Amino acid sequence: MLQDGRDPGVLAHAAAVLAGGGLVAFPTETVYGLGARADDDAAVGAIFAAKGRPPDHPLIVHLARPASAATFGADLPAVARRLIAAFWPGPLTLIVPRRAGVATAAAGGQASIGLRCPTHPVAHALLAAAEALGVPGVAAPSANRFGRISPTQAAHVQAEFGDALLVLDGGPCEHGIESAIVDCTRDRPVLLRPGSLTRARIEAAAGEALHDADAGSAPAPGTLASHYAPRATLRLMSTSMLGEALRLLGPQAGGVAVYSRTAVSTLDPRRRAGARHRVMPDRPDAAGHELFAVLRELDDLGVSLIWVEEPPDSPEWEGVRDRLRRAAAA
Repeated sequence: MLQDGRDPGVLAHAAAVLAGGGLVAFPTETVYGLGARADDDAAVGAIFAAKGRPPDHPLIVHLARPASAATFGADLPAVARRLIAAFWPGPLTLIVPRRAGVATAAAGGQASIGLRCPTHPVAHALLAAAEALGVPGVAAPSANRFGRISPTQAAHVQAEFGDALLVLDGGPCEHGIESAIVDCTRDRPVLLRPGSLTRARIEAAAGEALHDADAGSAPAPGTLASHYAPRATLRLMSTSMLGEALRLLGPQAGGVAVYSRTAVSTLDPRRRAGARHRVMPDRPDAAGHELFAVLRELDDLGVSLIWVEEPPDSPEWEGVRDRLRRAAAA
């Protein structure tokens, strides 16, 4: 059921549900999460069951305060402490060594664990209220079926799970793509997943370069080759390829939706922009904010194909490019 996440009574009830081992969906500044208390393996197991998520695919633990990282992380590396000081609360997840015997299910059985302190006021209020009831942190992947488009509005979550799930409505998510993830368990920091925070900003705060993921990187959420996928087949195309595809398609366009920075009428002068075309913003933050909502909107049209113009190959677009490439890999 949808409830106003800014209502103190609703927040108190949601915190009690978490404390009792139940599930609550709530907004963050990135996407909506499906949460359970991270210190209860049975409660966390209900997340995996609801999403259809493999139990060895780790979750992110959301914290009310940066200081709570010590509850789940053991001997936080110096680079992790620098990044916490710079970006928490905010859209950055850190993979750190896990304290023995804590949050085994949330970590997918790994020796490391992902931690984040969100800045969304509803998330913060919920986490603080739950902490007051003895919940040290809330494990929360995105509130959608595994591998599908992440939710950025409360209605998206309700569409995925129905009325039985308590969903706190906090409005549309500010960033719209998931947090950046940095692995701090090795002798050098590794960017496992880009987000709205640019690589340059993270490197400046870390005081050293970020390396790319390799075979030795810690397992992390949202890093499978295929992820964030609509029901329709998504094709990522260059501007010229998209224009040529539209020209070859001709009038048989009923099963195709287009999401592009370039106007459809420019790509194919015979065609006018219509209900099956959405214009991608020119700014990466604006594109990230609406990305998943637009993919859901186009998917709900019942099309079989969604053609997306490739974003610019620049550092600011890294997070949006990552999500689109994984969605196209499905």
